[in-house]
Amino acid sequence: MSNLISNNPVCIKSVLFLCVLLFVSCRTNKTESVQDTGLLSEIEVSLDTLVQTWYPKTVDSIHGGFWSNFNYKWEKEGKQNKMLVSQARHVWTASTLALFYEDKKYEEIAAHGYRFLNDVMWDKNYGGFHTLIRTKNDSSVVLSNTKSTYGNSFAIYGLATYYKASKDTTALNLAKKTFLWLEEHAHDPVHKGYFDVLKPNGSWLLDVDKNDSDYDNFARKDWKDQNSSIHLLESFTALYEVWENPLLKQRLEELLGLIRDTITTSKGYLSLHLERDWKPISLRDSTDTYRKQNFWMDHVSFGHDVETAFLMLEASHVLGKKKDSATLKKAKKMVDHALEWGWDEQNGGFYDGGYYWDEEGKRTIENEAKVWWTQAEGLNSLLLFSKLFPDESRYLELFEKQWDYLVTHMIDHQYGGWFHEGLDTHPEAKYDAKAHNWKVNYHNIRALVNTVQMLKDEFPLTEEKH
Repeated sequence: MSNLISNNPVCIKSVLFLCVLLFVSCRTNKTESVQDTGLLSEIEVSLDTLVQTWYPKTVDSIHGGFWSNFNYKWEKEGKQNKMLVSQARHVWTASTLALFYEDKKYEEIAAHGYRFLNDVMWDKNYGGFHTLIRTKNDSSVVLSNTKSTYGNSFAIYGLATYYKASKDTTALNLAKKTFLWLEEHAHDPVHKGYFDVLKPNGSWLLDVDKNDSDYDNFARKDWKDQNSSIHLLESFTALYEVWENPLLKQRLEELLGLIRDTITTSKGYLSLHLERDWKPISLRDSTDTYRKQNFWMDHVSFGHDVETAFLMLEASHVLGKKKDSATLKKAKKMVDHALEWGWDEQNGGFYDGGYYWDEEGKRTIENEAKVWWTQAEGLNSLLLFSKLFPDESRYLELFEKQWDYLVTHMIDHQYGGWFHEGLDTHPEAKYDAKAHNWKVNYHNIRALVNTVQMLKDEFPLTEEKH
């Protein structure tokens, strides 16, 4: 039989055609297997359940905005102070759900949050948004004594997305106003990028040597940082989708270049804090005690790395960069680096933080916690890269393993919502608060919405495969 094939050109062509057909079929079936096994339906149900856990429970119909603090059984508990970041994230989430479900009730929830941002959290004296307030009866008290570029970026993110859902031009105008306020007060015209920590009137703290006024985050007053930078990228991307302003485009391109080429190292991870001229802050030569006390200043944050890979590609797409190989290459490197070092091969999930100890590459995992937002961003990026690089089957395999991790260790099947930390690394997390000012729902709801759209081939970033 083998001789017959080898000596028959027609047979040879037929066999080659069948091989090619089988190869293409295997690739297609591998990609579609997620839907065939019912995983798409499972994720959709999980999304619906998560959304119904948060809304309308968190809507504060008494003071406006959203309640901040809930215990593990979803009972209101605590001071209920309202932080700009969490309030704006709710506006973004509700607006996104209004678009995703095409359901007016979520648009109404977003409108409720928008009114609180506009009426209560905007500083009518100096402009910009207050960082933290306490509401009582019909009055509010400002608790923060600095303005935050990071917080204002989320205001832009929520307002732009609310406009996209509602076409309420007053919200778009407030988003534009916030962008221009940041341009005037936070942007560094010399070294580019933005300062995060500002005085209440928006001025810089560079000339302040002693913290006599008890300014928040005084240690970071002179620095740039990856966290505010990537979320400015995120918010400017959302705003540029609905407002193609030349200055906004310039700043969005500036941020994309800085994050990709300067803040992200050649190894593929973000420097967390940097001097004004973008020299990274390093604690490598500090004492062990000082370094552990200030872990937040300098480590490798795998969650931010996989999230930024997605945010850079999203920005590039909205800017219309059809063949942006530089951004794609760096984004892939960031995801691959996080998988190589920060991924738990046994159980799945991404660890919180690691550290490089020398130029030769000695490294350790410094914090094995698997925090909820990191797992959500990991799920989103793994499926995204499985779509962008279908020849590399590991992305899809690890996406499925990540989903199994979430179902087993992260999602609370009794009370609803996600635990703060995976139960495999912290079993007592089942008794931790389900919501507070730093634990809202935009990471995990965004991840689930995006993965559903990707599995249905309805996600804009997967139009081109590489």
